[in-house]
Amino acid sequence: MDGDRSLAEYGAYAAAPVARLTCDPLRQATILWRNWPVTGTMPLAVTTTGTRRLLTASSDGAGGAQVSLPARDPLLDAMAFSRGRFMLEMPGSPTLYLPAWPELSRVIEDCRQKLDGAPAAAPEASPKP
Repeated sequence: MDGDRSLAEYGAYAAAPVARLTCDPLRQATILWRNWPVTGTMPLAVTTTGTRRLLTASSDGAGGAQVSLPARDPLLDAMAFSRGRFMLEMPGSPTLYLPAWPELSRVIEDCRQKLDGAPAAAPEASPKP
């Protein structure tokens, strides 16, 4: 968690992350970020086990590229449920093969629950007799 934002980061221990997925509840979106400088916009391809989508990344103003996805975008589910990993490709940059770790699913679910106004990991109500 980063304040009110859930996040999943990918990278080597004690090094700058190479990619990140963050929930932005104010924008009702998830932000897919890649540590690669862009000027203007650049294509970002996301490939999962069953999906490939070409997105348009823009500069985050701090040396990275980002794409904003609606919290309920099916691509997020495809990334979370991909068999083992998903892939990020940008022209001129190394291809990233990222694991579909539980943290990724947690960010997606946190973002959707914030959208619905429900607390994350809310306990289920038991039926009254």
